Amino acid sequence: MTSLLLPNHDLITTTPLVSNLRSFPPPWRFFSLRRSRNSSSSSSLPLVALSATTAAKPTTATRWREKHELAESDSISVLNERIRRDLGKRESGRPAMDSKEAEKYIQMVKEQQERGLQKLKGVRPGTTTDGGGGGFSYKVDPYTLLSGDYVVHKKVGIGRFVGIKLDVPKDSSEPLEYVFIEYADGMAKLPLKQASRLLYRYNLPNESKRPRTLSRLSDTSVWERRKTKGKVAIQKMVVDLMELYLHRLRQKRFPYPKNPLMSDFVAQFPYHATPDQNQAFLDVDKDLTERETPMDRLICGDVGFGKTEVALRAIFCVVSSGKQAMVLAPTIVLAKQHFDVISERFSLYPHIKVGLLSRFQTKAEKEAYLEMIKHGDLNIIVGTHSLLGSRVVYSNLGLLVVDEEQRFGVKQKEKIASFKTSVDVLTLSATPIPRTLYLALTGFRDASLISTPPPERIPIKTHLSSFRKDKVIKAIKNELNRGGQVFYVLPRIKGLEEVMDFLEEAFPDIDIAMAHGKQYSKQLEETMERFAQGKIKILICTNIVESGLDIQNANTIIIQDVQQFGLAQLYQLRGRVGRADKEAHAYLFYPDKSLLSDQALERLSALEECRELGQGFQLAEKDMGIRGFGTIFGEQQTGDVGNVGIDLFFEMLFESLSKVEELRIFSIPYNLVQIDININPRLPSEYVNYLENPMEIINEAEKAAEKDMWSLMQFTENLRRQYGKEPYSMEIILKKLYVRRMAADLGVKRIYASGKMVVMKTNMSKKVFKLITDSMTCDLYRSSLIYEGDQIMAELLLELPREQLLNWMFQCLSELHASLPALIKY
Repeated sequence: MTSLLLPNHDLITTTPLVSNLRSFPPPWRFFSLRRSRNSSSSSSLPLVALSATTAAKPTTATRWREKHELAESDSISVLNERIRRDLGKRESGRPAMDSKEAEKYIQMVKEQQERGLQKLKGVRPGTTTDGGGGGFSYKVDPYTLLSGDYVVHKKVGIGRFVGIKLDVPKDSSEPLEYVFIEYADGMAKLPLKQASRLLYRYNLPNESKRPRTLSRLSDTSVWERRKTKGKVAIQKMVVDLMELYLHRLRQKRFPYPKNPLMSDFVAQFPYHATPDQNQAFLDVDKDLTERETPMDRLICGDVGFGKTEVALRAIFCVVSSGKQAMVLAPTIVLAKQHFDVISERFSLYPHIKVGLLSRFQTKAEKEAYLEMIKHGDLNIIVGTHSLLGSRVVYSNLGLLVVDEEQRFGVKQKEKIASFKTSVDVLTLSATPIPRTLYLALTGFRDASLISTPPPERIPIKTHLSSFRKDKVIKAIKNELNRGGQVFYVLPRIKGLEEVMDFLEEAFPDIDIAMAHGKQYSKQLEETMERFAQGKIKILICTNIVESGLDIQNANTIIIQDVQQFGLAQLYQLRGRVGRADKEAHAYLFYPDKSLLSDQALERLSALEECRELGQGFQLAEKDMGIRGFGTIFGEQQTGDVGNVGIDLFFEMLFESLSKVEELRIFSIPYNLVQIDININPRLPSEYVNYLENPMEIINEAEKAAEKDMWSLMQFTENLRRQYGKEPYSMEIILKKLYVRRMAADLGVKRIYASGKMVVMKTNMSKKVFKLITDSMTCDLYRSSLIYEGDQIMAELLLELPREQLLNWMFQCLSELHASLPALIKY
C-alpha cells in the first residue's frame, strides 16, 4: 500500500475502487454568497443584483486589492506557468485538426519517413535492421572499441570497455570470446554476440566524453529512470515536429503551371548536369508544379556541385508565375555573389527585376528598395538577415531560398521556420546542421543529395601539420608561381595584423589585403571585388569567406589555428578552393598537438578521412557525433542526450518515430466531462463588492475553460492581474474548471469518488497511460495510480473532505496533463 502526503498534510493511500456518480454542476451552482453580519438581505440574493448595489465602494476595493495583490505563488500559478512554457510556441494560430484528417497526415508522414530512411541510409524497401523499427542501427561493433572507451549497455547502463578475451564457459570445453565491461560495482562479462546486440558507444554532446558516473550492476533502477527520461524527451520532440509538419501539410497553394519558357532558361546552363543534379531538378520541379502543399526541401551538395542551379530553376518557375522570390545568405559577401550570378542569368528577361538589399546602401536607396518590394516592383530580392526584418513587406512572396542555414542565429532560424508554413522553401547546404540532417533522415523534410562531382573536378589535397613559417612561405610560393591566388584564414580578427606584417615582409612585391566583418561595408566590398578580379594575390581573412565564394583562380587555402574551427566550418573553408580544373591545396596548421583537446584531434582526423569529393554529408554525420547536440534540440534535450549517450538516443528516436501513431490521445468535448464532487463555495461579500460583474466573470471563466487550456490560463492570469489574488472560495471554483478542462484534454469522461476510492473513466490506451506515468515527476502520484480496462484508479489512505478531494484531483491531473506535449493530440 502506497501513501502520499498532500500539501495540507492529509494522508492518502492507494488501492482500486468503486463509485457514486453525480453530474457536474452548472457554473451558477459553483458558489453561494456569504453576506456581512449587519446585512438584512437574504444570503441567496442574486449575485448580479448585489454587485449593482455595492460596486461603487472604492474603500472596500482598495482594501481588498492591497491585501491580496502580492499573494505568494499557489498551485494554479504553478500550473499556469507550466502551460505557458509548454504551449506557448504551439498557440500560434494553428487550427484544430480532427481525427480523420490527422490519420491521413500521419500516414503521409510515415511514408515520407520511410522514403527518407531508404534514400539517405541506403536501406532497401521492405527491409530493416535491428535498430528498433527505424531501419537503422547505432549499435557498436565491439572490435572497434579501444580499452577505456565508454559504452552503454541497453539494459544495464554506462560502463567502461576493458577488452575482448577468450574464456571457457562452464558448460563447454570450447573457448568463446567475451567482452569485459567495468561498472561502478564490478566487472561484467558478456558473450561477444550478445554484446553486439546490446552495446552502444557513449558519446556526449560536448567536449568531455566522460559520463558523470558509471552504472551499477547490482541496481539498474537508476539507469532505467535515466533511459525513461530520455525516451519521454524524445517523444515530446517527435510530437512537436509532427505537429509542425502536419500544420505545414495543411497549408494549400495552387501548383505552379508548367512554363514552356523553362526549356530556354535551362538551355543557358553551360555545364552538363550530373545524374544527382538531374534528380534534384526533377524533385524540385515536382514539389512546385505537382504538389498543393508548400515545398520544404533541403538540397545537400558539396561545394561547387551545382546547388545554385537548382535554386535558379526554382526561382524562374515561381517568378514567371507572378510571385516574388527571396534569396537569403548569411554574409553580404555571399549575398553579393548570388546577386551577380542571378542578375547575369536573368539578364535575358528584362521584365524580371533583381535587387540586392544590403548595409552597403544609403538610407535613401534602402527606402526605395523597400517600396519596390512592397509594391511588387522587385521580383527577386537578395540579401542577408535584414530581409527577415519587420520593415520588409513583400507584395506576393512565393519562394524563399536559404543558403547555409547553419550560419544564421536562433532568431533568424525561427523567422525562417515561420515562412515554411506559407511559402515554398529551398535550403542549400554543403554540410547541413545536425538538425537539418536529422529532419532529412527521419522524413520530416524532403531532401535531395548531390553527391556526384562535376567531371572536371579534382579532389583537394589536404595537408595537416603543426605551424611553421617556412611551411607557410613554401605553400604560398608554390601557388603564386603557377599564377594563382591564396586565402589565409584565421579564427579571429585579432591576429590578422600580425600575419599581414609577416607576409608583407616575406612577399614585398605582392598585393596583400585583409577582409573581416568589422570593416566598413564599402571597404569590404571593394577588397572582395579586387580579389575576385585577381588584383589581390593573398587575402588574409576571418571565416567571412566560409560560404559560397566562387573564385576560380584561388587554389590554395591556409587555415591557421584549425583547432578553433568547427568541422563544418573547416569543410566549408576548404571548399573555397578547387573550383577549377587545377589541383587545389588546403594547409591546416595547428600550434602544437599537445595543446589540442581530444575533440579537436578527432575533428581533424575526420577531415583528413573525407578528402574525396562529395563527402560533406558523411562529414556532417561525423560532426554530429563530435560537435554535439546544442543546436539540434536545445539545452533541455542536450541534457537528456547526456543521460543515455548520442547513439542510443538516436536509436530511441528512430524507434519513437516508427511507432508515433501508437501514442495518440483522444480528447473529449469539455461539456461531456462529469466531475462528481458537490462543492458550493461561498464568495465573501468583500470580494463580490470588488468585482465589477461577478456573474459575467464566472460565465467568462466557463467559456474560457470550454475553449481550451490556453484560454483558461489567460483568463485566470487576467483576473488576477485586474483584481489581485482571489479568495479561497473563488480558487475552488477555478480549480473545478481546471480539473474539468484537464480531464477533457486527457480523454477522461468522468471522475468520481466512493469512500477512499477515486476513479477516472478514460479512453486512453495502456501504452499512453504508461508513457504519461513514466514522465510524471511526482513519485507519490505516479505510484498511487493503476490502469484497469477503461479506468484509472487510486485508493486513498482515508476518505477526504470534498475540498481536499478536489485539491487532490487538481494536483493529480496537473501531473498527468504535464505529459501532453509527448502525445499526439488528434
